[in-house]
Amino acid sequence: MSDTNTTNNPARIPDLSRRRFLKTGGLAVGGATLLGGTPPWLRTGAWAGEGGGLEKTKLTLGFIPLTDCAPLVVAAEKGYFKKYGLDVALSKEASWANIRDKVAIGELDGAHMLAGMPIAASLGVGALPKATITAFSMDLNGNAITVSNELYERMVKADPEAMKERPLSARALKKVIDADKAAGKEPMTFAMVFPVSTHNYEIRYWMGSAGIDPDQDVRLIVIPPPQMVANLKAGNINGYCVGEPWNERAVEAGIGRVLITNYEIWNNNPEKVFGVNLEWHEKNPRTHQALIMALLEAAQWMDHPENRMEVVSLIAQKSYVNAPEDVVKMSMTGTFKYAKDEEARPLPDFNVFYRYAANFPWLSHAAWFISQMYRWGQLEQPANILQTAGSIYRPDLYRQAAKALGVPYPTIDVKKEGVNAKPWTLKEATRPIAMGPDRFFDGGVFDPAKSGEYVTGFAVKNLKVAPDALLKANA
Repeated sequence: MSDTNTTNNPARIPDLSRRRFLKTGGLAVGGATLLGGTPPWLRTGAWAGEGGGLEKTKLTLGFIPLTDCAPLVVAAEKGYFKKYGLDVALSKEASWANIRDKVAIGELDGAHMLAGMPIAASLGVGALPKATITAFSMDLNGNAITVSNELYERMVKADPEAMKERPLSARALKKVIDADKAAGKEPMTFAMVFPVSTHNYEIRYWMGSAGIDPDQDVRLIVIPPPQMVANLKAGNINGYCVGEPWNERAVEAGIGRVLITNYEIWNNNPEKVFGVNLEWHEKNPRTHQALIMALLEAAQWMDHPENRMEVVSLIAQKSYVNAPEDVVKMSMTGTFKYAKDEEARPLPDFNVFYRYAANFPWLSHAAWFISQMYRWGQLEQPANILQTAGSIYRPDLYRQAAKALGVPYPTIDVKKEGVNAKPWTLKEATRPIAMGPDRFFDGGVFDPAKSGEYVTGFAVKNLKVAPDALLKANA
């Protein structure tokens, strides 16, 4: 890929020959790109009959009981899968490791995945490499960092002024940690849901911005989302970063307080994606497109405010999230409670499922996650970050589905992240798309064209690759 593909301006990244990339030393494996116009079977009218030539119609898709599994639930419950000739069974899984492994061996046809999971699966982070792709981002935002009441009070005492800030920094936490070190105490324990989760990178980014080294100053452990609240209550952990409804459940139970949402850490950040094996996609390209179209229609429906309470009722059921509707609706209906004794605050963009081009698999989003994998020592071989992103996130496939549905879509694959503090309009699209803010809470800016400089520029990091080699690979 030439340097002209990664300019400072938003730019379209041309289709990458993914097998050629593999042969020339890229990190990810790949397959052929679907080219050409919209085929007849992709036209929405073709789905009214018996399946429109789908390679496979009976599918099992995995999910974790979090509010952002909603696009899958809505597509199943409201008939969007059926509309496109698909007979889908949803399988509730106990952990993200289960999701990863079952998709890898083909027990699941596809799944609700953390935004970093297709990347990690393809690159062999934490498991044997299995080429995995995503062509559909399921949502933006949806997480928060919650701590015990005891730790919150310690933070207020340590730095009352810092605790009044919004968005809240980790400066007060740094003072508590330093005090514990001086007293010879063991490091505090925080939990996140998976080593390559958005939650892991978010809590690390938040801590690192205050000079806390998450690999030295605290213990970071993995706990499945539904078990977070019980572990906080038992005192096994001091805090955690997780998706909803597990922050609001701790608040409602009076055992924890939310410090900051991930919307505040990075406005309108990518959270979950729909992932499939590359091999599965190559065997079932029409089925894959049908899935994307069904999910895209479901996401559109969900982002109408008048439909949100029905979404809440659907996902709160025992077979899905299994949580009280009153808890689920807190974030899903545009409000959020940080503490039990406080009024709910308006946070209309805590869960975004379609607005702001939420479903588009931006290569700049993938590149940011890869940058964090380098920053925290999960990747040890230098490679071009943006090229690697382009072999895993597949905007070409998204565009086929969006074109067939007649919905607007971006005509670029990359944008700078962190430059918009206010709503803005994406003009590099088939029709202008209203976009939300994308700022980082510390004012940072991620330019995918300068990924190597971005990674090596952090004061707090744990690189396992020579900085010069990474800079050269991303020059």
